Amino acid sequence: MKNRINYFKVAPEALERIMDLEKYVKKTSIDRQLRELLKIRVSQINGCSYCLNMHTKEAKKLRVTDEQINHLDTWTETNIYSEKEKVALQLAKNMTLISEKGINDELYNLVRKYYDEKEYVDLVIIINQINMWNRISISMGNKANNF
Repeated sequence: MKNRINYFKVAPEALERIMDLEKYVKKTSIDRQLRELLKIRVSQINGCSYCLNMHTKEAKKLRVTDEQINHLDTWTETNIYSEKEKVALQLAKNMTLISEKGINDELYNLVRKYYDEKEYVDLVIIINQINMWNRISISMGNKANNF
C-alpha cells in the first residue's frame, strides 16, 4: 500500500490508541458478520475503496453471503437482512451522515428494541471506528488493492 504519509510511523502513539480501540471492537458481542456488513456499508457511504475492499474480503472469510454483500447499498429494498440487522444498518447510515440525518428518539428506540444498552454503545463505537478509518484512509490517499 502506498500512502501519502506513513502515519503508523509518524504518529505511533495515536495509531496505537486506534489499534487498542480496534481490539475492543473485535471483542464486542455484536455478531462478527454484522460488524463486517456495517464496515462495508459505512465504507460505501464514505467512498473509501481501501476499507471497502478490506472488509469485503473479511466478510467473505466469515461466510457472509455474496447476496448480503452485493445488496448492502439497497438494504432497505430487500428482505435478506433481519430486522435486527436493518436497524443496525440504519444507525450506521444516520451516524455516518449525522449532520444530515441525526439520531432521533425514534431511531434510538428502534435500535434499543433489538440491542441492550451495552450493545447500543458497542454499535456506536464500531460505526465510529470504521468512519475514523475511512477518513484516515481517504486523507492518506490509500487505494484499494485488486478485489
